[in-house]
Amino acid sequence: MLLSTLRTTISYGCRCAGRGFEQSGHQRPELRRWLVRRNQSSISVEAASPSTPAAAVAIPNAATNRIVGRWLLGCSGLVVGAVVLGGVTRLTESGLSMVDWHLVREMRPPQSEEEWEAEFSKYKQFPEFKILNHEMTLPEFKFIFYMEWGHRMWGRLVGLAYILPTVYFWRKGYFTRSLKGKVLGLCGFVFFQGLLGWYMVKSGLEEKPESHDVPRVSQYRLCAHLGSALVLYSASLWTGLTLLLPAHKMADTRRLTQLRRFAKGTGGLVFLTALSGAFVAGLDAGLVYNSFPKMADKWIPDDILAFSPALRNIFENPTTVQFDHRILAIGSLTAITGLYLFSRRMMLPRRAKIAIGLLAAMAYTQVALGISTLLLYVPTPLAATHQSGSVALLTLAIWVLAELRKMPK
Repeated sequence: MLLSTLRTTISYGCRCAGRGFEQSGHQRPELRRWLVRRNQSSISVEAASPSTPAAAVAIPNAATNRIVGRWLLGCSGLVVGAVVLGGVTRLTESGLSMVDWHLVREMRPPQSEEEWEAEFSKYKQFPEFKILNHEMTLPEFKFIFYMEWGHRMWGRLVGLAYILPTVYFWRKGYFTRSLKGKVLGLCGFVFFQGLLGWYMVKSGLEEKPESHDVPRVSQYRLCAHLGSALVLYSASLWTGLTLLLPAHKMADTRRLTQLRRFAKGTGGLVFLTALSGAFVAGLDAGLVYNSFPKMADKWIPDDILAFSPALRNIFENPTTVQFDHRILAIGSLTAITGLYLFSRRMMLPRRAKIAIGLLAAMAYTQVALGISTLLLYVPTPLAATHQSGSVALLTLAIWVLAELRKMPK
């Protein structure tokens, strides 16, 4: 009985094993295909691993572009701070208080009373003290010194904000080939801006026996200094916006082409108007003809061509300089108003419409600030606000251009 049971069990096990081998033989292709798919997925996962060299090829990407774009916007904000602080420094007549320039040594202001007296003694040797501030006290000198010192230290901060991240991002591979050239240009412009600032200050420290005017920096060098700062700001802002804001998909119609050209011309006019403000500031032209809309009850003042040759009046005659600034400001306001009205009849993306609307609102605000500054004989807080408004207007004009740009091919 036991032997028969054992024989039955063994034979049944053999039959089951035989069927199992047959089934495994039929399923072997499916098993092979499953193993192949598993190996392929493993290979793809390994290829996507951040530790492999293939991942380095994916840099720069959208994420790194956002990082670089935000960095450039931050740098442009620091440039705005330098422009505003420089305007306040000029309005408080503090720009000539530091009579020498050292990249590192002047980062530490005077500490003791003896050091302050030594610095004050150096200032007394130059025309601004001899002609304009000969009754200035040491506490008054400390105020104008700290104003200029703060402006210079802010300039150094701007330089570090450009250079140090540039080195880091370059080593990380965040820059495309074209972006490398742009960033190098921006860093080079920062160095140029610093040298140009000292070149401007030197013009106010020179003895001018033939001149009977108060000591001041050259309006030409002031315009170059402000202009280079605005170019640096505009380039940084434009590059940052194009990295952060994707271009809109818009049909290239004739009206859209006209709007883009209109916006470019308007942006150029805004830039030129801001630049003409440097001549107004350099010649204190805001202190003549403090009336609006006429100039001393005349639309065109009598002394508008007082200098000879006539071309000198555009850059050296305070009356002509103020007249030109008025014309440019009114022209900018008219152009921005026309741009706004022209855009209202078109189907534009929401961001573009918002940018154009804000540009128009800021234009009217800036004109109101300018007229108020003129009528109130250029009070420092209002004049500084007006100067800041010119940068805000330029910012919005660049934003409009970024929103209306063409899709990259």
